[in-house]
Amino acid sequence: MDYQSVLERIARDVVPQVGGGRPAEYIPALASVDPRRFGMAIADVDGTVYGVGDWQRPFSTQSITKVFTLALVLAAGDDLWERVGREPSGNPFNSLVQLEYENGIPRNPFINAGALVVTDRLQTLTGDASSELLEFLRQESGNPGLAFDPEVAESESAHGDRNAALAHFMASYGNITNPVPTLLDHYFWQCAIEMSCADLALAARFLARHGLRADGSRLLTRSEAKQINAVMLTCGTYDAAGEFAHRVGLPGKSGVGGGIVAVVPGRCTLCVWSPGLDERGNSVAGVTALDRFTTLTGLSVF
Repeated sequence: MDYQSVLERIARDVVPQVGGGRPAEYIPALASVDPRRFGMAIADVDGTVYGVGDWQRPFSTQSITKVFTLALVLAAGDDLWERVGREPSGNPFNSLVQLEYENGIPRNPFINAGALVVTDRLQTLTGDASSELLEFLRQESGNPGLAFDPEVAESESAHGDRNAALAHFMASYGNITNPVPTLLDHYFWQCAIEMSCADLALAARFLARHGLRADGSRLLTRSEAKQINAVMLTCGTYDAAGEFAHRVGLPGKSGVGGGIVAVVPGRCTLCVWSPGLDERGNSVAGVTALDRFTTLTGLSVF
């Protein structure tokens, strides 16, 4: 398939959507990002990368990193699913509502509460969750220059009261084992990793390769890779997962930095970035671009 031509067609088609929505204004370091940016990259399973627009420009990954922390915890053999569910939440990504009547067990690993539990497990397993994640992403993307953005991390920390409340609440049920300040520090730095569309498409290839890393070694079993893709499909775009599955038909994970990673198992991974978000926290132009990709190529899981 001529992925480059497909990308160029998508870039033309989404012009009316680029600049739509608003950047994540509740994180000051993200509020100033130009909403007219747009980039998209495709990495096929052999590592060939195609791109268009701002596909090599780094941006704040935010919640996209939750996919990779989940993979690292599952790869370590952790019995994570006793502490985190696998169901859509139906509530905003930072909601406290369900935790109380579900005894401190988050609905899934991609809402903030669930991601805090996953990061807590990675911290217990490694002693340095954020650095472990960064090194993994460097290896899988082939980019040793990947780094944290200190401004974003500090901005997240200064406006992280809701995440602190989630962590303390779960700790009261015994579902957080590390000191909450330590956990929050690693969580905020994790979300502040900067990557480009090309970096993310390459780093996520193990999900299209049924668990195989870039060097050919096995990170996950085929079953574990399938599990992550399934949870991405049902829970990866906050409380708009049903709409995303309906429009795009691929496992995907979005972040409030404006990025979305998507997976075509056995074929390729994609990343699109445009900072303008809809009311549910997903990139307006990004969702449209992925919709156009599956429409033009016929590649989806359905």
